[in-house]
Order: sequence, then C-alpha cells, then structure tokens
Amino acid sequence: MGKLLKYIAEETQGACFTSFKYCYDTIIAPAIEYGEAEKEYINLKEYAEDVHDPKPRDMQQRAAILMNGAPLFKYFLDGSRRVYKVDDIQYDKKVFPIVSGQISVACCSRDMNEDNTFKSFHHVYEESYPVLCLPVTANGEGIDNYVFFRNLCNKLNGLPQMINAGVQLDKILYYPTKLEGHETFENKGIAKIQDEMIECEKRIVSHLVSKNLLNQDCYLIKDGSIQYKPMKTGDFKELAHIRNNYRHVIGVSKKFNPNLMKDNKDQSSAGQIARLPLYHRTPAFLWQPGEQWGNVNFAIWYVRVRDISKTESPYAGILKVEKMLMTGKEAEY
Repeated sequence: MGKLLKYIAEETQGACFTSFKYCYDTIIAPAIEYGEAEKEYINLKEYAEDVHDPKPRDMQQRAAILMNGAPLFKYFLDGSRRVYKVDDIQYDKKVFPIVSGQISVACCSRDMNEDNTFKSFHHVYEESYPVLCLPVTANGEGIDNYVFFRNLCNKLNGLPQMINAGVQLDKILYYPTKLEGHETFENKGIAKIQDEMIECEKRIVSHLVSKNLLNQDCYLIKDGSIQYKPMKTGDFKELAHIRNNYRHVIGVSKKFNPNLMKDNKDQSSAGQIARLPLYHRTPAFLWQPGEQWGNVNFAIWYVRVRDISKTESPYAGILKVEKMLMTGKEAEY
C-alpha cells in the first residue's frame, strides 16, 4: 500500500503522511434515527391509497388469503460497503484523507415448490469491486475530473504491484473540498462511496428490468430506502428517468426516523407507529418531494412484523415500506 500511495502522491503533486489506518464502519450507528430539528419533519398527511382512514389496517386476513397463492416478492437486493481511512495527503498546504472502499451488491431469488411452499434461494446477479476516493484538488492539471481520475486509475492498475497482487481498482472517486456547517472531509469521502454503492444498486435493478425478470407477479424487495437523492453524476443520476425501472420494486427499511409522519394536527406520528399491533400497518401516505427530485412521488407506510413484547425497542419490529408512484392513476390519490 505504501508504494501505491507514494505513486499517487507523485502523480498528483501531493505529499502523503503515514497516518493511522482504520475502518470507519467499526463505529456502531444507533438503531433509531431520530430527527432533531423541526425542519427534518416531512408532512405526510395526504393518502396514497383509496381508503382515507387514519386507523391502522389489520393485514392478517389478507395475508391468510395470499398464503394460498405464489408469493409476490420473488427477488431480493442488498448492498454493502466497507470504508477505510488509508492515509492523509497534502495539497496546497491543506491535508485531506485518502479513503478506500469495498462495494458489494447482490440479488437473489426465492424459488417455490408447486404447492407454493418454500424451496430454496439462488444467486441471480452481483457486483463487487474496490474503489479509492481522493479530494478533487488532486486534479491539478485542469482537465475534466472524470478523465483525470479515470486515467489515474488506469495507471495504478498497470503497476506491477497491482498486477502481481491480482487486484484492480474499479474506479477512483473524488470528493469536493468545500465544507459547510459541521461537514468533514472524511464524511465527504464516505458519502461518495455510499453514492457509488447506490449507483451499483440502480445498475442491478436496471439489469433485472432488461432481462424482463420484474413484473406484476414478481416484485423485488430492496433492502433500504429507495428515496434516492438527486446526484450530479452517474448513469442513473436523474430519478425521473429511472422511475420506470422501479415499477415493481419496494424499499424496506429496518432503521428509520419515527418522527417522519405528522398527523392532521401537525404532531409527530411516532407514537402511533410504536403502538401498531402485530401484523397491522399504518395508512399509505403520499410524499411529494417536488421538482428537485424530478417530481417523483412516493407512497410510504409502516408495518409491524414482530410482537412488541419480543423486541428491544418499540420500533425494532416495524418495517418502513416505500413505493415509487408511477404516472397515471397510481399517483392520483
């Protein structure tokens, strides 16, 4: 690693330091993400379903009926990334972290027997690759950032050390160096690697759609939110352009902000969510983030899948479910 870092410093006219190396992911995040500021609340008072009743819906009878047929959810997608601080590098008398990441995203499918009992899971598709993330100031040549860091990546991959080790970087990412508020350079680098993982997830969803694997009888569950923020780069940066790929996809999150919903009195619905009985869900509410998100609307609801007496916290047995709304009747509630 030392020789590679030295090569990067020479190619970018920087100076590396022998810094303490560690994995950012060893920091344990809280299970519940509480919003601290009123501005973080999102008003979800409008419904995204035909029944405009604020009371929880009992799903047990409907679930019993559906158990007699084939399951709707056939495919499952999950992504992960490990992020490491590997060194510090200096440009223009400022020191920036060099961050590396290992990205993995995989999809599996659930196969059923003829009597609709579970048979097995099998591998469908996956991508796994390493990336490096440098400050954008590493590009001192004044050329296009994508071209510069792509060329640097190719040079690194051509080094004997990389070839002999059988390791190839997929790409070198770059993070902006302008800080706002409580931002840090480390968080900028981690965010770029997180964005890359999300782009990988979008690619795999696009791949499944291109193979005609997703339809009204075969849905995909994506682990985590599908409320993708707009991005400035990437093949899938504009949400409005990829919305059709998510016609048969839902996002399911185990961690969420329970204060997200407000009732008709503009009060947080966190208590209502926490008190959900087993196998009950909230109404599906409409979220309209606006033009910044390409005017893509979402339906959001919460469902309890574990008895509250068997969980560590009131929200541990609850899932947040998201569905992108398509054009037409689906988005007209």
